[in-house]
Amino acid sequence: MDHYENFPVASWLCPPRLRPAISAIYRFARTADDIADEGADPAQRRLDDLRAYRADLQAVSQGSPDSGRWPEVFRPLRVVLQDFGLPTALLARLLDAFEQDVGFTADARRYETDAQLLDYCCASANPVGRLLLHLYGVQDETSLSQSDQICSALQLINFWQDLSVDIARSRWYPSRQAMRHYAVHDSDLQLTSRSAHAAQMVAAYVTQARRMMSAGAPLARRVPGRAGWELRLVVQGGLRILDKIEAMKHESWRRRPTLGPPDLPLLLWRAWRMP
Repeated sequence: MDHYENFPVASWLCPPRLRPAISAIYRFARTADDIADEGADPAQRRLDDLRAYRADLQAVSQGSPDSGRWPEVFRPLRVVLQDFGLPTALLARLLDAFEQDVGFTADARRYETDAQLLDYCCASANPVGRLLLHLYGVQDETSLSQSDQICSALQLINFWQDLSVDIARSRWYPSRQAMRHYAVHDSDLQLTSRSAHAAQMVAAYVTQARRMMSAGAPLARRVPGRAGWELRLVVQGGLRILDKIEAMKHESWRRRPTLGPPDLPLLLWRAWRMP
């Protein structure tokens, strides 16, 4: 899954002095994601590679030689770890999520409860926000908590945006708990379905994601400079996807809503008007 397709890599809003660090974090996450999710390697091979990747992370964090298998990742990351004191535990937490992805793909596993789904978001998304806040020098508990709300919301929005894509690949992110609660069957989430029960379930998930995003949005006022404006646009982009899911009567399992150039003026206006 494309966890990092919207990662703010060296954008024009990113402070120039932080671009190498942000690019190094992105490369670390993107490569690990590819190990877990791309190609035809069996699950055990993917897990073995992720364990070797984790060992290299541990090595560079201690100033020791790494295996040399991923020089494009660990050569720049070694420098960034030294220059910015990045918390290695946050990078390792991302690897926990990628290991979950391998099992999810290999076993067609589903999340039993929404709490399990949120726990996955805590590993796959929240560390990225905390790493970026570390670079920006924002470390207070309120900001960290709001960052977690934004990042988990973005991950959930990605799931509900991509229902039509993921279900076609046998990846089911709605929990069994939610499907039972709304009396949703697998057939209700196929491309030709117009299930009212499925729409109710997606609507509840959209409401949850919007509430989380709104809870985290005040962080954009405290992140300094251009990074704060980038965060405003990230927040508004997520909320705009939710608008589009609502506009299609929450039937996002039928087609994938996307953002395009016509959305940009509205996003800029909403970012400017954020309280």
